[in-house]
Amino acid sequence: MTLIIAGTVRVPPENVAALRPHMVTVLASNRAEDGCETFAFSEDVGDPGLIHIFEIWRDQAALSAHGKTEHLKAWRAAGEALGVSERRLSLYEIASQRPL
Repeated sequence: MTLIIAGTVRVPPENVAALRPHMVTVLASNRAEDGCETFAFSEDVGDPGLIHIFEIWRDQAALSAHGKTEHLKAWRAAGEALGVSERRLSLYEIASQRPL
């Protein structure tokens, strides 16, 4: 079953520039993982410091493996050091999909 993770994290606006290289690194690493179909960050243009996260994973096994990666641990450490907070992510299980 395909899984979608969507949500936000918050970082002090003055730390966004320092966080951006870490975002680029984890983005590339996540996208290279087996089972990662989509991974994206976006900065909210109306709310400085709010970062949107959107992920699509092939299945639970791929997402579970992702949770154990060294690059995810490094991302979390960098985020903690730069004040990432208010982690609000939701997991959606998708039974089917179709083009709009």
